[in-house]
Amino acid sequence: MRRKDLLHSVTVTVAVAAALALGLAGCTKAPSSASGAGSTSLASIKVALVPGGPHPYFQPWIQAGADAKKDFGLGGMTFNETAAWDQSKQNDVINTLAANGYNAFGVFGVSPTDINTTFKTLKSSGFAVGSLASCPAGATDDADFCLSTDVETAAYKAGKATIEAMGGSGVLVHLTGNNVDSNTQRRIAGVKKAVAETNGKVTELPDVTDIDTDLTTAQRAVADLLAAKGGTITGIVSTAYNPAVAAATAVKQSGLNIKLVAIDDDPTILAAIKDGSVYATVAQNPVGQAYVGSFVLGQLGSKKCTMKTPGVTVDSGSFIVTKANVTTYDTERQATTKKLKSEFENTLLNCK
Repeated sequence: MRRKDLLHSVTVTVAVAAALALGLAGCTKAPSSASGAGSTSLASIKVALVPGGPHPYFQPWIQAGADAKKDFGLGGMTFNETAAWDQSKQNDVINTLAANGYNAFGVFGVSPTDINTTFKTLKSSGFAVGSLASCPAGATDDADFCLSTDVETAAYKAGKATIEAMGGSGVLVHLTGNNVDSNTQRRIAGVKKAVAETNGKVTELPDVTDIDTDLTTAQRAVADLLAAKGGTITGIVSTAYNPAVAAATAVKQSGLNIKLVAIDDDPTILAAIKDGSVYATVAQNPVGQAYVGSFVLGQLGSKKCTMKTPGVTVDSGSFIVTKANVTTYDTERQATTKKLKSEFENTLLNCK
């Protein structure tokens, strides 16, 4: 999942990005034993998991990071979401963590276009860097790797599921995140692909964007949508967290015969799937991102391994959840997490 389009995103100007680079330039170098030719113990690696700001999606990272520290023998683990969706503040957070001995970073960058500047600076200081739950916009990723949902594929799955629930025809509306975010554009493309495959049987209203800032914003937007067009809408697909939660509640309360497919597995959404008011959701894999990402950061930070293809993008998985598997889907997600770790160990890493 990238940026705050989950979620939500903050656009940073070029001038600010330049200032950020200067702010990070003072990062403490990684210990010489970790930056030299020989490998060091995993106990010397302290991993920092740094989302762009507070959001429910990232809360599973806390326990996943703690589990990774224990299971892999890492020397430290922290989770810091205080960046407040400001790239300058996120760079300040990272700079402070580096000064306090953290030497491997799993980052969900605030700005999709400027985060590579942060990654480059971290790498030049000798740190291992993973882009988690988000990949930079454009063709290059200056982190060691990106472990993220393939958001276009996930949105396509969600669009297909919504159309199925609609009976293959009708009027669809898409609720999503920050319009300027590249991930949002990929999600829009995924839903439009699903609609196009109906050959005109499904028509799509204009996308409702920029409503994932917080739950209150999403609730207002969904209420306005249902008041204005609820009687004509056959299906709603949400590819952002807060609009999904807002729509799950609003559609049920409205009594309208609207088929809804959501994203993520907030308890509100899972309960609505069980009672039938939400048809399905597309769950992502935040636990796998943090757990496997921390494992890889430990291997890279200790110099035991290098990436065979620096900047490689790996899909962390997405899972359709319906009434049929709402109580068992996490088993599939756990299996995917194990496969991801194996893929890094056996295919993506080059280890001594």
